[in-house]
Amino acid sequence: MLIYTNENNPAALKLLIAANYSGTNVDKKIINVNDRTIQEPKHLPYLEVNEDSVIFVPNAAVWFLFPHPENVSTAVNEWLEWESTILAPSLAHVIGAGSKNEKIKSRLTSSFKKLNNALENKLYFTENNLNASDVTIWATLYPLYKDDVLSKEYLADCSNLLKWIKNVEQSPQVKDALNSFAISSATGAYQALLTGARYSLPTAPLPENVSNVSNQSPQHQHEVVTNEELQAAVNAWSKDVNQFPKLKSKPKVVLPNPSDRNILITSALPYVNNVPHLGNIIGCVLSADVFARFCRICNYNTLFIGGTDEYGTATETKALEEGLSCQDICSKYYAIHRDIYEWFNISFDYFGRSSAPEQTELCQDLFLQLNNNGFMFTESVEQLHCEKCNRYLADRFVEGGCPHPGCNYEDARGDQCDGCGKLVNAVELKNPRCKICRSTPKLKTSQQFFIDLPKLEPLLLHWMKKSAPGWSNNAQVIGKSWLREGLKPRCITRDLKWGVPVPLNDFRDKVFYVWFDAPIGYMSISKAYTEEWEQWWRPKPNHEITLYQFMAKDNVPFHAVMFPACLLGANRGYTTVSHIMATEYLNYEDGKFSKSRGVGVFGNDARDTGIPSDVWRFYLLYVRPESQDSSFSWADLATKNNSELLNNLGNFINRALVFAKNNFNKTIPEMKLNKDDFTFLVLCTRELNSYISCLEKAKLRDGIRHILSISRHGNQYMQSNQPWVLLKGSPEDKIRAGTVVGVCCNIACLLATLLHPYMPNTSDILKKQLNVTNTALNPESIEITQFLPPGHTLGEPSPLFTKLEPSRVEELKQKFAGKRGDSPVKMNGIKPMGINDLKVLEAEIAKQENKVKKLKSSRADKKLWQAEEAILVDLRKGLEHAQKSCPVNSVQEPAQEQIKKLEEEVSKQGSVVRKLKEGGANKADWQPEVTKLLELKSKLANLLGTPIVDGQKGKKKK
Repeated sequence: MLIYTNENNPAALKLLIAANYSGTNVDKKIINVNDRTIQEPKHLPYLEVNEDSVIFVPNAAVWFLFPHPENVSTAVNEWLEWESTILAPSLAHVIGAGSKNEKIKSRLTSSFKKLNNALENKLYFTENNLNASDVTIWATLYPLYKDDVLSKEYLADCSNLLKWIKNVEQSPQVKDALNSFAISSATGAYQALLTGARYSLPTAPLPENVSNVSNQSPQHQHEVVTNEELQAAVNAWSKDVNQFPKLKSKPKVVLPNPSDRNILITSALPYVNNVPHLGNIIGCVLSADVFARFCRICNYNTLFIGGTDEYGTATETKALEEGLSCQDICSKYYAIHRDIYEWFNISFDYFGRSSAPEQTELCQDLFLQLNNNGFMFTESVEQLHCEKCNRYLADRFVEGGCPHPGCNYEDARGDQCDGCGKLVNAVELKNPRCKICRSTPKLKTSQQFFIDLPKLEPLLLHWMKKSAPGWSNNAQVIGKSWLREGLKPRCITRDLKWGVPVPLNDFRDKVFYVWFDAPIGYMSISKAYTEEWEQWWRPKPNHEITLYQFMAKDNVPFHAVMFPACLLGANRGYTTVSHIMATEYLNYEDGKFSKSRGVGVFGNDARDTGIPSDVWRFYLLYVRPESQDSSFSWADLATKNNSELLNNLGNFINRALVFAKNNFNKTIPEMKLNKDDFTFLVLCTRELNSYISCLEKAKLRDGIRHILSISRHGNQYMQSNQPWVLLKGSPEDKIRAGTVVGVCCNIACLLATLLHPYMPNTSDILKKQLNVTNTALNPESIEITQFLPPGHTLGEPSPLFTKLEPSRVEELKQKFAGKRGDSPVKMNGIKPMGINDLKVLEAEIAKQENKVKKLKSSRADKKLWQAEEAILVDLRKGLEHAQKSCPVNSVQEPAQEQIKKLEEEVSKQGSVVRKLKEGGANKADWQPEVTKLLELKSKLANLLGTPIVDGQKGKKKK
């Protein structure tokens, strides 16, 4: 074998190192880049395997030479591609050619950070041993590393990367290659790399004053495009679109197939005790829907199920509030949720209910399996009992002060504190009170079942090590922190009526606690969908199932610890989660959603605004809180709609289709592509590749940005070529105009497919305008071909989006602003809330009066209406007190602004504290932040005129 290379080229070094590792004898021949004997396409270096076989792409030659294990990670190929398309060209241009292009320099700096982060706590990039990706990256970086000045400039903050370079340098195979092929200087080496690879920067000038194009448009003339990418684009464009896989039709019932990639998707089951707001929607159902739609267009065998969580105390509480039976409450809110999700185009294969008979059957069955396997035990438990109501109080029927040190939240529930986010035992609450009658409950004992989590911990730990790498980062942090702290037995039964009854004598008057019961809903809803449900949840050996579960981060403990522990303990081959995709929280205008205060947009509100569901979907996904809390903003919604959808995406598509209609009779013209056209296709292919990579990892927010980047490239491509001018020129110019428009129409067809997961209605409308049917994506072969060949007849074009006027946006913002600082008032000396606004109190009293009248007229149980009447009495007392102590309009506008500012600071600081605690930070780190939060809350309480609760137990009033 013979390596042909120019002097000083680090790309030749990687071939020599690879040959040394495989023990392959290779010779090298140093030639000039202008030598006429260089074989086409005249790139250096290249590897001549024999007289009939030559490998022209250096990284392909490394792959050929380097010895690989049987199962090579796909990440190796990803690194090889990244090195050849990003790292090597950037170094060649910045150091070899002295390029001042800030975009390329920025990309180079980002590349070093990427490499450094990838080597965190690792010896090599992808495997436990050095592989082909390490060789290629090391050889490319070596000249930079050996130059003291450049190394300090670019690698000073990359300690992991420097350590890795030094480690690889000690390899005998590397030392031998360095001895046989000298690298004289960094500048000379990267000049040799530049000329050998023939990297080029297209020099077409950027258009000035381009109208209707986002000012974030990529300057694709300044993108580095390799000859390998150009050739790949040429090859792809020449393929017949009929060679590509067709979109499979959906079967009546989706069942696993051994020859397919079987994807099972669930979205967290929302409680049926309220209307979902935008944060609830993006946190689970919308995120899961986008991923499900993506999987389907990739022809993955996909089942997407969801439903409502209907058992538990949340339902009982809501039933009491509305004077309805639990069953009626569930039916009412199930219909509300179903209608909202249908309007948002959530494509469930089945949307069920956890109160269905299948739930009782499967929940009891799993309990008995765990009990028979020795993972259950009974124990006498102290529970709070309300003498006045004559009932044991479930967790959600108890409120009080949070028992955790450093948290003074006074409205913690009996199962969880919303102030610090930690789980709570109801009996540990400070100053507990019955949520129904407000009286102080007493402790009584009751025999309950516990699941022995410490006994299951070794199983769970082993399982999590294998599963957690596929989870979102916050899910990994939360799940691992639970195991790090050590698991404790958890009570799984309660003395309630509304729930799945315990199927054992002496316990049949008890029901299962919601955290044990609810996740089983995924299985029971699957069973309601098909009697063959076990094919998904207890699959055959040859049916591999990959389970993705979408949720907000507060649901992670139940899906990362509790539910898997139960499935593993049953030991019946149940499918366990491979990918937990958890979001952070979506706030509303930097505050919180509040149904009671009328703050924020809820599902039914979105429908009533007149803004299309696709626009809501687009914006929620654009601001999806993937790695940190984000915020819904009306102003930002209008900006993104008007700039990204209308002026960028819609502008590109509409210009192309209207131009084709007006000048080519709605027919795709003859196309003769040149290098500029293929450069454009290369850039779009890169975005397509990134789009698929992001969605495969459920990074949905990033995926939508790649769609918008394609349309930005398209706008600039069209503006640069100006087909409207070319039409007035020579016959060759007219063919050129047709080429540009034909290419743009083909990219619009690609966009119609990529939009489908995000904006399904828009995708369908665009396909109709293009006169095409649904097409599939092929993640195994990411290429752009002629989706619309010459002669294809287009449909009728029309604008896809409309402008959101500032006046309308401001109107909607005011409508959903509520009254900050105002909230329902809790009396009995517990904690007055809000600023005692008289109008709010009067409205609450009117509402409560109607509730009491309704209960009495319907002859409801005396305890129910007496409890509501007690609340009414408290509200009236509160109004009387407010009238005496707080004259109307006593809180002026400046104070309102201060309140708003402090509320925002409290919210942000609360997020800081939660993240530190969830991340397992030391007390010394989070305690100062807690103190800061308490100080902010104190300032807010003083401004609102509410008492500052010090957490001390008060004396009883006589």
